[in-house]
Amino acid sequence: MYAGGIGEFCSYATNPAYGWVDYCEGTFGDVPSQIVFDWNSPHHTSDSAVPASRRALTRPELQALFDHMDDAVDREYAAGSRRWMSLLRNSVAFKLCYAFGLRKRELTMLELVDFGPNPHVPAYGVYGALTVRWGKGTAGSGPRRRTVLTVPEFEWVILFSSIGSPLVSEIAFRRLRAARLYGPANVNHASLHCLRHSYVTHLLEAGYDPTFVQTQVGHQNASKTGIYTSVSADFKQKEIHRMIAQRVAQLQEGRSA
Repeated sequence: MYAGGIGEFCSYATNPAYGWVDYCEGTFGDVPSQIVFDWNSPHHTSDSAVPASRRALTRPELQALFDHMDDAVDREYAAGSRRWMSLLRNSVAFKLCYAFGLRKRELTMLELVDFGPNPHVPAYGVYGALTVRWGKGTAGSGPRRRTVLTVPEFEWVILFSSIGSPLVSEIAFRRLRAARLYGPANVNHASLHCLRHSYVTHLLEAGYDPTFVQTQVGHQNASKTGIYTSVSADFKQKEIHRMIAQRVAQLQEGRSA
């Protein structure tokens, strides 16, 4: 985003039609030049480049996936197997991943002490915000910290956060793959990262400001957040109907004025 702006300014400053080259040479003894090129500019993949394994899941698909995981917990518990505890922990962890839009490493490095209150929403208690200590950093830098606020659309996660440590092992990710294979057929290509894509999409569908969503997930560029977005056709139809209704109301107000 910033590189594009700088490149456009340099194109303006070096365009002979505006006379800045002659002015700068006479005033400063030097001339402006373009510094943004294809080889030193950031490149973002297009929407079509997002693999199917990372697409945003619909709410019914997510519900089916989580129900499948919870059913596995119930079966193991009913059978008297101690595996139900690890299955419950993993089920909770995946719900945390979705409710806070986390990456795999951010999820696996979580501790209970990373949860904290949001003073503006005391009703959420000690789970009003989540501090991500191992966020993805830029090349050559260390992990980037950020705070993810608990939003009303995902306030149900408060009930799960108090169950226990959300730490997840590699075994848990293999179980997610098993849930894809033996669970709902329409999510059998989903990866853990699709939960993060789903988080972004569902917040935008709920009407949250894109800049707020970008901050929540720790993206430096708005274009990156845009790649994560895959709003449903139903949302698009509702949005266009809302804009049509708004435009009609404006026209009616103009006629009555």
